[in-house]
Amino acid sequence: MASKLPHLLLVVSTLLCSLVHAGYSSSGGDESSGGSASNSIGTSKCDKNPLAELTFQLSGSNLHWPCDSTKNIYVQSGRYVPRNVIVTRAQLQRDTAFVALPRYKQGVPFTLGKVNLKKGECLTKIAPYPCWAIQEEGNCQALQSVVDVAVDQNGLLWALDVGIVNTLEQPIRRCGPKIVAINTANHKVVKSIDLSDLVTAESRLQFIVVDYSKDNKPFVYVADAGARSILVYDITGNKSYRIVLPKATAPTSDVLYVALTSKADGTSTLFFSYLSSSRLYSIKGEYLRVGQGAGSIIDVGPKPFGKQAVLLGADGGTSLFFRYKGENDIYLWDSETCFKASNLQEVQRGGDCRLSTQVLPGHKRFMWALESNFHDFISDRTGCNGASIVLHPVVKECDD
Repeated sequence: MASKLPHLLLVVSTLLCSLVHAGYSSSGGDESSGGSASNSIGTSKCDKNPLAELTFQLSGSNLHWPCDSTKNIYVQSGRYVPRNVIVTRAQLQRDTAFVALPRYKQGVPFTLGKVNLKKGECLTKIAPYPCWAIQEEGNCQALQSVVDVAVDQNGLLWALDVGIVNTLEQPIRRCGPKIVAINTANHKVVKSIDLSDLVTAESRLQFIVVDYSKDNKPFVYVADAGARSILVYDITGNKSYRIVLPKATAPTSDVLYVALTSKADGTSTLFFSYLSSSRLYSIKGEYLRVGQGAGSIIDVGPKPFGKQAVLLGADGGTSLFFRYKGENDIYLWDSETCFKASNLQEVQRGGDCRLSTQVLPGHKRFMWALESNFHDFISDRTGCNGASIVLHPVVKECDD
């Protein structure tokens, strides 16, 4: 069903357009489309935000605190600076979003959070997950700076903790890098994996994906942009590998994007590309799981129009999502087809203020986009209110 999500999405957006052009907007209770705010007659052009009830604004100023006195202590001690909080990655599970809040700057009280995606709460509070105790900076048994998260088919949340805080100011290594697995059913930590033996002095860990072999054994893949590597951890076998990528794949070691596709028969493929690279590459999961990198990497092809492209995510099936650097139009590509411009399908037209950092499947069977003005955040241009962050379904707007 996952591989059919983009098709469903496009059908839904087409229905929304045709309904509005015919003088109607969809009803608020339609579970398949996600609904819009109300029924209205006589509307002559498309609603620019047809799924407003499913658009959630996230803010560093809107966190869930146990009490006001705790918040005041954090503010007065400098451990909470609202404008320094940003959500960069997310995973959806039913009506819950698990979010990564990296400690890029001083004053981020917790680095792994949870958001309830409920109608009527467009500005939602971000709560620490699974609890406050695991968020303590400087405690190596706790989370230091989570840069990415992944929820697997068994309901385990895998958090990639790089162990370094204040990375955009004056970086401080609090602890070694690790992966922490949390059971989302009972909110208990079930595993912690020390990555110290897999990294080098040049390592810069950025993204995490979880894969299952055909015999249902879990594996974790981590993108290490600084060391030009894919780290592989065999959870069941308690083994690990570091697959070094060919130099040709990395003109500069900037951002190493990764996304995992999966066919109906369980065959998985990891697609990867550096932002600065002009090409897209892939390697099958069956090779990653045994640490076989040499001779296994496929050059998928050049990025369309010679532009730098951001790999935003996958749909759980065979489709990937992209945008071009500095642009926010989102494109879908079915990895079963040739990687060329004519096979890219525009699924969302972007605005001017925010850029998508991720596209992910989830709530109400939509594909969702996480957007922010991260470019302003890293250059301290967000002002007192901090970053502008929005999580919403991917819907292509209708032409006027």
